[in-house]
Amino acid sequence: MKNNDNLDAKKEKKVNKIKEQLALLRAKLASEKKHPSPPLEPKPVKIKSETKQPKAKKKAKEAKKKQVRIREEVKKPQVRIKEEAKKKQVRIKEEAKKKAKEAKKKAKEVKKKAKEAKKKQARIKEETKKKAKEAKKKQARIKEETKKKQARIKEEAKKKREEAKKKEEEAKKKEEEAKRTYEEELEEQLTEEEITGFQLEKTDMDKMCNRVCEIIADYESDGILQSQLWKKFKLSSRDGSRLALKLERMGNITREKILEKERWTYKLIIKKTPVSTKSIEGSPCLTCPVEAKCSLDGEISPKTCQWIEDWVMIELKNK
Repeated sequence: MKNNDNLDAKKEKKVNKIKEQLALLRAKLASEKKHPSPPLEPKPVKIKSETKQPKAKKKAKEAKKKQVRIREEVKKPQVRIKEEAKKKQVRIKEEAKKKAKEAKKKAKEVKKKAKEAKKKQARIKEETKKKAKEAKKKQARIKEETKKKQARIKEEAKKKREEAKKKEEEAKKKEEEAKRTYEEELEEQLTEEEITGFQLEKTDMDKMCNRVCEIIADYESDGILQSQLWKKFKLSSRDGSRLALKLERMGNITREKILEKERWTYKLIIKKTPVSTKSIEGSPCLTCPVEAKCSLDGEISPKTCQWIEDWVMIELKNK
């Protein structure tokens, strides 16, 4: 399009130049018609007058020829301008037709694109609807599957819990069975009377119980394994277990169940220390002549007694 515009501009310039030339030629012709050149006056020479007439005729003929040539020259550019104008108009019409055709094609293409876009939109809508329906179905299916899965998981969890409970109960039973000691079996077999009335042949049971309690008391809160204690007294496990049960029923000791060398046994801990006379043997109070008058608030008092003080000092030195 730019090249066509440039060509049109050049042609217009040429046409304008030709128009200017034509205007100049027309102006010349008009001036010659209005002011024709005056005829030359014949010289007074008589001899040459005859020869000068044909020259004037020649000049008139040449002037006519010149006018004809000028007219033809004037006509030629006009004809060329008309032809170029016709060609230009034809070319413009053709270009206009081409542009109209192209515009029609573009309009058709636009219509086609619009139709395709509508079809595409309709197809997209249908696809979106289908996808939405499929998504809903999928969601419903997923919900059902999740419900089923949750129900199955719950059932499995219940079964697992029940199995775990059963296993725990079995394990507890096994542990209890493993923890069962000989004393527990004896407790189930013997009555309370048989336990509290336990008696060894040819043995003072009161002295023996006091002696056992004293030994256990020496260990204080740490206690002593009953197997070690029965070895000291050379008792069988049955007799030792029955004696421990008796002391526990009497409230003198407590039994603590422990695992020793992969075996369950009892540790005996003193609960109530038996009364012993050793601590007061040699005390001056036993042979005191004024023991009847002795009191905490009286004149004679253990707080101010010199005999008690001397006895305590001697006992401390002996220890």
